[in-house]
Amino acid sequence: MTFQFIFSLLVLLYSVIIHEISHGWAALFQGDRTAEYEGRLTLNPIPHIDLVGTIILPLISLMLPGSFLFGWAKPVPFNPYNLRNRRWGEAIVAAAGPLSNIALALVFGLFMRLYLIPAGLGASPVTTLSAIIVLVNVTLAIFNLVPIPPLDGSKIISAILPSGWMRVRQAIERFGFLGVIVFLLFIWQFFAPLIPWLFTAITGMSL
Repeated sequence: MTFQFIFSLLVLLYSVIIHEISHGWAALFQGDRTAEYEGRLTLNPIPHIDLVGTIILPLISLMLPGSFLFGWAKPVPFNPYNLRNRRWGEAIVAAAGPLSNIALALVFGLFMRLYLIPAGLGASPVTTLSAIIVLVNVTLAIFNLVPIPPLDGSKIISAILPSGWMRVRQAIERFGFLGVIVFLLFIWQFFAPLIPWLFTAITGMSL
């Protein structure tokens, strides 16, 4: 149990790092090198650690219903005015993070579904560790796609909604992640059921 807990924390750490690096690479491909200049396109965890999202929130999340482990890393900076695509650029950068988590979940989930389970290894340690990777990344993807500022989902829908939404988003973002904490405590329970459903859809196993 202790090993699984430590492994889960490591998976969370590097999953949120890959999430943030993906934001930086998406911005770089569109002409903005801010993340590169600030040394954030690296797997070294030190530049990415956020006190609340990387340390405090994972501990809080363990006390929520279902004990789903999640958090975030320090946001990778980018300059939207440097992006070649002014209309969709920010949405592309925002979507890159959750998509990286979905990609990780698919790689390990399909490995379970197509190889480990058919080979009779459904109860093996490798399957358990792969399931942890899928679970953490599915949770991160769903969490970040919720359209509440400053989560990625709010930036994605900003490219779709009328310009007046941008003012609302910026007003809410002044509260930082305080609003996210409130969301976790009172609203997350309504989104949490999506996690076991998506986990089963990818792996073919019940959570």
